Amino acid sequence: MAILMKGNEAIAEAAIQAGCRLFCGYPITPSTEIPEYMAKKMKKAGGTYLQAESEVAAIYMVYGAGAAGARVMSGTSSPGFSLMQEGLSYLFAAEIPCVIADVMRGGPGLGGLGPTQADYFQLTKGGGHGDYHPIVLAPATVQEMIDLTKEAFDLADIYRNPVILAVDGILGQMMEPVEFPGTYKAKILPAKTWAADGCEGRPKNNVISYYLSSEAGEADNLRWGKKMAQMQAAEQRFAELSLDDAEYAFVAFGTSSRITETAIDMLRSEGVKVGLFRPISLWPFPVEGLQKRVPQIKGWMSIELSAGQMVQDVRLAVNGRAPVGFYGRQGGMIPEPEEIVAAFKTQILQGGVQR
Repeated sequence: MAILMKGNEAIAEAAIQAGCRLFCGYPITPSTEIPEYMAKKMKKAGGTYLQAESEVAAIYMVYGAGAAGARVMSGTSSPGFSLMQEGLSYLFAAEIPCVIADVMRGGPGLGGLGPTQADYFQLTKGGGHGDYHPIVLAPATVQEMIDLTKEAFDLADIYRNPVILAVDGILGQMMEPVEFPGTYKAKILPAKTWAADGCEGRPKNNVISYYLSSEAGEADNLRWGKKMAQMQAAEQRFAELSLDDAEYAFVAFGTSSRITETAIDMLRSEGVKVGLFRPISLWPFPVEGLQKRVPQIKGWMSIELSAGQMVQDVRLAVNGRAPVGFYGRQGGMIPEPEEIVAAFKTQILQGGVQR
């Protein structure tokens, strides 16, 4: 049965159903409904809601609980996500699974409360120090927020890696009909024999992030590199709309992709064969899926709630074989479909963008 639910609350309920039993976070708009929901519901589910004194404290609480083998989560928005970057680097190095929801708002700095997608670089290029990547999943509907939240916990356990849900502020605040299919069943996951969850009857486990020997440090980095290569090979995710006969293509995720769908309808009504390539995994970026479309597409255009960040990955994937344009709005402003259509005609159809 479908129910009407706000995006942030859908993330929280999906996390509880996926077995999350500890939420550590600090309220920040526009993600605040996530901790609010957890504060109301977690105790009844047999878990704990813990409000930290800051996002810095929250991410290290996640570290401790994850190191003990718990399914643990935090939620925040862009300035708070910035404060978590050192902890995320430590979590990757210690190979501690966890899920973080970043409900993006305007910036830089304190910014405003309006929606944005300008955390893309921080999400996908490693916001903390060192060579590392979290898996980053970008839903475009409230239903996908449910499905990808559950998937995120499984992926975190499979790879022993942080997984980030990249949600713009519109999706976090909007309400849509959703369904929670039956009893959640996790995938067959590896046993957490590494966890520091009590060592009676076995040797103790140390969950640490680094060794002081340079030789050991390089060996760890090479091993992590192999794991990231496995994630890149197996976890590229995307969706397509109207691309089978398309001559041109937009690339967009989250709310931007939904607005772009209307622009596509407008252009197709004028006889322009255009479609949408929607990344669902921002890291690993779905290069393989996009490159399969390169031979047929005469021009690409990235639509973002930013000054232009994902467009760099699009250009790398296209590799000069077609022009790649960009249109975005910033600071919490949302593009209208008419703006997208006008920018597409100027940059792509009229040849305003070079390869």
